[in-house]
Amino acid sequence: MSSRAPRPALPALIALFTAGYLAAYLLPTVVGRLAAGLHLSPTQAGLMGSALLLSSATAGLVLAARVERIGARRAARAGLLLAAVGYGTAALTATVPLVVAGAMIGGFGSGTATAVAATGIAAQKDPHRASTLGLLSVSALAGALYLTLPRISDGHGLPFAALAATALAVWPATSRLAGAATPDNRAAQAPRSPLPHARSGLVLAGTLVCWSMAQNSLWGVSSRIGTEQAGLSEVAVGSVFAVALGAGLLGVIGAGALGVRAGRALPIGVGTAAIACCIALSARADGLASFATGEIAWNTLYPVVLSYLLGLAASLDPRGRWAVLVGSASSLGTACGPLVGSSLSQAAGFPAMGTMLAVALLLLAVPLTAVTLHTGGRPLFAGAARRHSGAPVGAVVPPSGVPEMPVVEIEVPAVVAEALPDPVQGEFTTSTTAGPSGVQPEMSSSSYASTSAR
Repeated sequence: MSSRAPRPALPALIALFTAGYLAAYLLPTVVGRLAAGLHLSPTQAGLMGSALLLSSATAGLVLAARVERIGARRAARAGLLLAAVGYGTAALTATVPLVVAGAMIGGFGSGTATAVAATGIAAQKDPHRASTLGLLSVSALAGALYLTLPRISDGHGLPFAALAATALAVWPATSRLAGAATPDNRAAQAPRSPLPHARSGLVLAGTLVCWSMAQNSLWGVSSRIGTEQAGLSEVAVGSVFAVALGAGLLGVIGAGALGVRAGRALPIGVGTAAIACCIALSARADGLASFATGEIAWNTLYPVVLSYLLGLAASLDPRGRWAVLVGSASSLGTACGPLVGSSLSQAAGFPAMGTMLAVALLLLAVPLTAVTLHTGGRPLFAGAARRHSGAPVGAVVPPSGVPEMPVVEIEVPAVVAEALPDPVQGEFTTSTTAGPSGVQPEMSSSSYASTSAR
């Protein structure tokens, strides 16, 4: 696999991204239906949802640096097969151990698909745009499912069946992905190299665990907030979720149109603070108006901030290793969300839980903004770069994550200086200074510029 994925693979990567992320988007209905259909307590159902997402995060951590060696096509097909078999098994049985096993197998398959998609997206020319398209696709599909599922059946198997069917539908797209590198050229195509921006990447990954956990602590119990606290039916709650995800589509489209013109620090920092306010409002909902307002505002902002975070992670390493690791860290936090949300809501109630999560997000906005600024979150004019010292560099450089080539001074012998053009015709102004081996001519910057132009 080359250092940059071929552009025709982008639709396949978006399809894989959709299949991998769909389980997290359907988490509220999965957890709610597990509790109702299998007669489980909210904490037990939340634990099953956490097990699914924890398995997904494990797949990402295992495959972070191995997708290139395995081959994107082979890894994607293995992940989709696991997702179809695992979720299909969970959909067809009502035995709790089999449902748990199927959910975890399917979760590992979803994580594998996400890892392949993240690696390929990081290799694209514009990772932020590719991440935005992926979020747009998964939001649209999840919104359609939230409108459809409550009108078909109320059993626990239908959401799992939808996840399995999505994995099978994405399978044909894997033919456009690259295969595994041969033993002869594998070392040349994917040379071993240390992770760039190691400190910033670790801080980003660690912070994103808590960021995702706070988000999904509420998302995992949102269905219960709507039915138990706000007094809504499941159909009404599903309709609110569909509208909220539709608003998220508008947010993602806006983020894609804006791109990185305003940098990443402002959308990430201010967006996280705004999400904290939405979470506090949604957790205190006592009717349709307050519940819908909180959920719609929250789901409008969440994919916007997430797209910038994924784009930031992809920009740290063009080989996609930080993109996979940060995505897995996000999945790890997402996995803890249902259990944390169920436990906090049972112990302190929904409003107190929302307040605690909002305060945590406000605190997390500080390190996220700091990492974004440190790794280049502020916009630069097109084609410009800056050295680590902050001095401008007048050259077009590769995308972030590729080391800048050092500037090397070359000594010109005196014999060569005598053969240079006439100072008047060539616009040279030379002077001599003693060097280690004799005389070394110096050119003024303006003279060098005129010579380079020729």
